[in-house]
Amino acid sequence: MPILSRVRNLIPRQLLDTSRFAYVSLPGNDQSRNGSPTTYSRFRWPAGDRIRVGRLSISRSVALAIAGLVFLVLFAVGGMRGMRRQSFVDEPPQPFYWELYDRLNGYFNGVSMLVPVAEHTIENQYNQSHPPVEWNMRVIKQPPINPVPYSPYPDFASREYLKQHHSVETCYLDAKEKVRAPDVYAYPALPKVFPEPLFGSYEELGIREDVCFDRFGRLGPYGYGYNESVPGALGVGDRSENAGSEQVFAKAGYTDYSKVDWGAAQKRCVEKNKARFAEKQPRGKERVKRQAFVLRTWTGYKYNAYQILSLRAMINELSLKSGGEFDVHFLVHVKNNSIPIWADKALYQQTLEENVPREFWNLSTLWSEQQMLAYYPAPFPDNFANMAGSSIHGVYRSAHFPLQWFSQEHPEYDFVWNWEMDVRYSGHYYEFHTKVGEWAARQPRKGLWERSARFWIPNHHGDYQNFTSFVEAEVQSKDILENDAEKNGPVPVWGPVRNFTHRGMLSPPPGTTPPTSYKEDNYIWGVGEEADLLTFNPIFDPSMTNWVFSLDVTGYNRTLSIPPRRAAIVTVGRLSKRLLSVMHEETWRMKHHMFPEMFPAAMSFHHGLKAAYIPHPIYFDRDWETGYMDQVFNYPKEIWSSPFGWGENNLLGSTFYYNAGFSGALWRRWLGMRENGEGGRKWEEEGSGRMCLRGVLHHPVKREDGPVD
Repeated sequence: MPILSRVRNLIPRQLLDTSRFAYVSLPGNDQSRNGSPTTYSRFRWPAGDRIRVGRLSISRSVALAIAGLVFLVLFAVGGMRGMRRQSFVDEPPQPFYWELYDRLNGYFNGVSMLVPVAEHTIENQYNQSHPPVEWNMRVIKQPPINPVPYSPYPDFASREYLKQHHSVETCYLDAKEKVRAPDVYAYPALPKVFPEPLFGSYEELGIREDVCFDRFGRLGPYGYGYNESVPGALGVGDRSENAGSEQVFAKAGYTDYSKVDWGAAQKRCVEKNKARFAEKQPRGKERVKRQAFVLRTWTGYKYNAYQILSLRAMINELSLKSGGEFDVHFLVHVKNNSIPIWADKALYQQTLEENVPREFWNLSTLWSEQQMLAYYPAPFPDNFANMAGSSIHGVYRSAHFPLQWFSQEHPEYDFVWNWEMDVRYSGHYYEFHTKVGEWAARQPRKGLWERSARFWIPNHHGDYQNFTSFVEAEVQSKDILENDAEKNGPVPVWGPVRNFTHRGMLSPPPGTTPPTSYKEDNYIWGVGEEADLLTFNPIFDPSMTNWVFSLDVTGYNRTLSIPPRRAAIVTVGRLSKRLLSVMHEETWRMKHHMFPEMFPAAMSFHHGLKAAYIPHPIYFDRDWETGYMDQVFNYPKEIWSSPFGWGENNLLGSTFYYNAGFSGALWRRWLGMRENGEGGRKWEEEGSGRMCLRGVLHHPVKREDGPVD
């Protein structure tokens, strides 16, 4: 296509930085089913200083007069053009194509509409016809089904478990072992009408999809909904719609969390269960691998009450209830490099206590960019393009540096989760984090890179086995023929990728060389092998997109071609000790570096490590036609239409992406907040009650401050 034609076909609004976009509205009961829920910020040029004019000579006055005349002519012509431009600006913005699809309203059906999962109706019609109109209709005042304790843990006391593992000692919140770690509660049901995720699958991952969580069952055991007279109450939830919530508190009781030291409780739990994690195990017993769950926070971060509830849930569900399988850590970035935290223990402790809530003090570790500069000293030469315009030691470009350092300091952890502070999960943390790891371990390496580069859309592709066969057929018939090996790397990927021109590389770790050829392997290699990298968005080839940070690659000879590489948007994920060790060695020894969303995937790519995109359920606010969705997300027509470039607008209405607006809006509605004229206490009381969601991974959630009343 000629370049002028391509430019004419661009959507002007796509040229804006979509990080400035704000998803500010949710589906409502207005007459228009397709009214846009998205608005975009307008830009104003800042006013400059006034121009001061001093005394002028005659010659200067004449020159100024001529210049003024020319200016008036240009102003008159420009004014006419400006009027045309202004009329364009005043026009309402044209919607993206996906905004024309029917909106899905079943998310907002409440607990009074709960039915057994076999009786519920899937709202999605995949744009084939209008969705069911029966939604948000209150049937009875109380939820028709009672919440039950939700425990996704193995039966630690069973004969089957004890045959292979050490016994698990119960962990408590207090040193006297009087306060048990709480359970959470779920409804074994779904709202009568409820949507399905368009990406991913609960069934494939082994996560239960026949239950839903309301805010009281999910967060009530951690202090949500406590009356202000209860010791340690946070003051949230006690004024929201609460029909039937007394059942949760009757079972869970009330805990004064102001007296809980989570770090001490976690340490006691690990000590009681240390035999489970020992390298040497008695014959017939399996060692349980340890995982660090690292929260990336910083000085000055504001912890609101809702976030504190989520943090308590993470620690309790991942660490205490599991018998110490996970340790939760707060990795606190000290943004002021002039504070000498390494020179004085008292100053270190003061800085920590001033920036972290008391109950989390003993989970926290400080770090600074100045420390990383000493740990990975300059220079880092030969950068292809620093699009951020910032230091290589700054957290924006090197968020992985402190994670690598953390892993070196804590070799006891087999895996390290990198978790951002704006992620929320409405389901059970232990279930999600163990099931995604188990799923990845079951995956064969054959075709895994190729499958992980695509969005799996079950309604379009069928089940994951069918998707696997489809991708393999497409690789053989299409991808191999169209591949540029120097630019993209080999297709299919089979073992370490080293067949590009370079000036030196580290040897790949043991166990990364394929035992057979790709053709000879019958989906055997890799089955049962833990993945080194888990991501929650596809692992894509940046050279095939216009992703802005695609060229932020350092330490490779710029007289040669930029190396083939891979990336995954959003740095949330799990990294193995082996991968973090490779990244550490590549950083200090080879001076290799890439943008944080690229470096873990690229190092896995180069060193033959096992990497997998987890097909977790992702919901959309619109009833997409899935054939068209497949074209948009997996087969963009132009390089700039990629969802990892200007085509990212297509993910605004999703529950997981770096700029997914629906994510935060849906989370706030689930918390009972009023969002753009909908939700809140009155809306829920006059409708079908508070929302009840399956486990949904929300990112980003930038605020939790909406009105409840």
